[in-house]
Amino acid sequence: MTLNEEKDALLLIDTIHTFYDTSHVLFGISLKIVEKEVVALLGRNGAGKSTTLMSVVGLTPPKSGKILFAGKEITKMKPYDIARLGVGMVPQERRIFPDLTVKENLIMPHKRMGGKWKIDDVYDLFPVLKTLEKRWGGLLSGGEQQMLAIGRTLMMNPVMLLLDEPGEGLSPLVVGHLVLSLRNLNQKGLTIFLAEQNVNFASKVSSRTYVLEKGSIRYEGKMSELMSNGEIKSRYLAV
Repeated sequence: MTLNEEKDALLLIDTIHTFYDTSHVLFGISLKIVEKEVVALLGRNGAGKSTTLMSVVGLTPPKSGKILFAGKEITKMKPYDIARLGVGMVPQERRIFPDLTVKENLIMPHKRMGGKWKIDDVYDLFPVLKTLEKRWGGLLSGGEQQMLAIGRTLMMNPVMLLLDEPGEGLSPLVVGHLVLSLRNLNQKGLTIFLAEQNVNFASKVSSRTYVLEKGSIRYEGKMSELMSNGEIKSRYLAV
């Protein structure tokens, strides 16, 4: 890792090894994301994508290597301190509060964090949430819950948004709306890092990609180049 790489990167992962108890999951992976990029981390189920995101946000800190955000090392920081720096994550399970209304789910993080994102901004991005603002979170469809999970994270005013399998289990219509919303967020200046199995979904929002296989980076490059590389897609991404 060079000084220029550290200076240019919003997020820099440098040779991290991450474990679950004694199970070695990530094997010295490195990647770099610059401000206002949309980057996809692709791979089959179990490749280590979720672990990579959780390493960034401090839920599974790496045992070696380091992670820098905006030039500050965050490798051993607590998750809530990393969030305060501007790293927001939407987990695969969404984890909305089922016994709170849509509006209450959105207001809660704003009370804690404050900042430029307001509830009306979320409603502008996802108009359906406005019509459902009094509905319990547990009564929402999968697509509505995903919109709410993203909106709730935005209310924490992230500089970078991490998304773990955002298109999983959603209908093609909802996926189409999600693609447009992520593009909109990126146009507003938000940096996005998403972990996905669905290369077609990822290709519609991402400009660059890294491909993980068994905890190691096997490919990195422009998304357009990956889409034309049948050998890489067949070897590391085909189910």
